[in-house]
Amino acid sequence: IAPARVWLLVPAAALAALGLACAVVMPVWWFRVHRWEVTDEAVYVRTGYFWQEWRIAPMSRIQTVDTVRGPLEQLFKLSTVIVTTASSKGAVRIEGLGHELAAELAERLTHITQATPGDAT
Repeated sequence: IAPARVWLLVPAAALAALGLACAVVMPVWWFRVHRWEVTDEAVYVRTGYFWQEWRIAPMSRIQTVDTVRGPLEQLFKLSTVIVTTASSKGAVRIEGLGHELAAELAERLTHITQATPGDAT
């Protein structure tokens, strides 16, 4: 449609520029605001920029360790490790890990949890 060409191209160009900016900024932002660490005592996860959440899951409270890969994660060879605890807050999620790293982390958490005394309740 010739008369609508200009007013359709301008929003399309604006959306393309916004999408490109998000593709550049989001990975940098993600790695600045998401942190995790696993020690022999606990799993530590920090998320958020304006409202930060710092979660600590002691090894004695861990019930299950799951690795999840959705369709988009499979496309980019990523995984999410979900550590289920006896907390009312719910599971601790470590997202955006490489598939191999997630598998190693799940195995390590399983071994540490089995060696930790406690009843996970």
